[in-house]
Amino acid sequence: MRILLVNKFYYRRGGDCVCLLNTEQLLKAHGHEVAVFAMDYPENLSTSWQRYFPQDMSRLMAFTRPFGSREVRRNFNALLDDFRPNVVHLNNIHTQLSPVIAELAHQRGIRVVWTLHDYKLLCPRYDCLRDGREICEECFNGDKSPCLKYKCIKGSALASWVGYREAMKWNRERLESCTDCFICPSRFMAEKMGQGGFSKEKLEVLCNFIDVEKCRRDSYDDREDYYCFVGRLSHEKGVSTLIDAAASLPYKLKVIGDGPLVEELQAKSRRLRANIEFVGFKQWEEIKELAGKARFTVIPSEWYENNPLSAIESLCLGTSVLGARIGGIPELIEEGVTGMTFESGNADDLTDKIGRMFSASFNYAAIAEKASSSFGEDGYYHKLMNLYKKQIKQNY
Repeated sequence: MRILLVNKFYYRRGGDCVCLLNTEQLLKAHGHEVAVFAMDYPENLSTSWQRYFPQDMSRLMAFTRPFGSREVRRNFNALLDDFRPNVVHLNNIHTQLSPVIAELAHQRGIRVVWTLHDYKLLCPRYDCLRDGREICEECFNGDKSPCLKYKCIKGSALASWVGYREAMKWNRERLESCTDCFICPSRFMAEKMGQGGFSKEKLEVLCNFIDVEKCRRDSYDDREDYYCFVGRLSHEKGVSTLIDAAASLPYKLKVIGDGPLVEELQAKSRRLRANIEFVGFKQWEEIKELAGKARFTVIPSEWYENNPLSAIESLCLGTSVLGARIGGIPELIEEGVTGMTFESGNADDLTDKIGRMFSASFNYAAIAEKASSSFGEDGYYHKLMNLYKKQIKQNY
């Protein structure tokens, strides 16, 4: 089978990029022909398909590219001519590439599958956060004018106008007409898409996968007396609430990651005299060592997390997870067996659950074994191929 994978970036920038690269490797390992299409970005990995990539987006292009630029159309059509895929599998494409590529593939009778990594098809801002802080679903009914009212994108009237026009051009009816299947990595995502009016017949739930071999450890019981957070230090990740909770407890917290709030959070931790160590950004082998020896990891998110890889990786390391009850997080945790959940944004509940997690006894090896079976590549591959074949079969 010939599969064309599409994402705005082609390097390990975020969860969407990791999923794309993992999927490319998985499909090639099973003998499929795979091409990629992305924006020509400086950090991209080297690929023979780069000659088709449209140029990196300039400031001026930010006002035209979201609506389907001539260069994107020309380059994508050239790739379709040369590669002739059976399936075009989209990931994050808005703004830098735009959904015009879904239409171009659909017009040729090519099946289009789209994995949803965020809520861009429902919310012009993509994360359902008003001002980056408050959960908001006002645009779910198809009227995207609240984006203008609240200046949702970067607090800018101009940027929000572009986001509004983009959302109105690529509305639900138009996106559904050129997309055969939307892959939702969580049941929560599928529910929200249904709430936004998308046809349930086009929604398929398929959890993300990881390379579980990278999580294998010689021992799963060599735990040390600390817990940790792994992720971006930004408001929606809930780290400020985590610091409030951690400050009243004697347990050691290790914060792994970087982000726009790092200095503010460090200052808050010092002010509260919290037992917290900020270890900064780390590569996987260092994360594996730190998270693999932690008593548990905590995911205190305050936005609609979809299918966080940090939770999946933690479980595959055998490390239990304390997660906020928001978005798709609770779907990954078996209460009392692989971790616990708490009310998102509630520092008191989080404080209580941290104490309970330290008092609880978890079978770390069993957590790793179950997670490796659930989130490994074999199961994902067979489900994805069945999905591809189902769409191709419907084309005849």
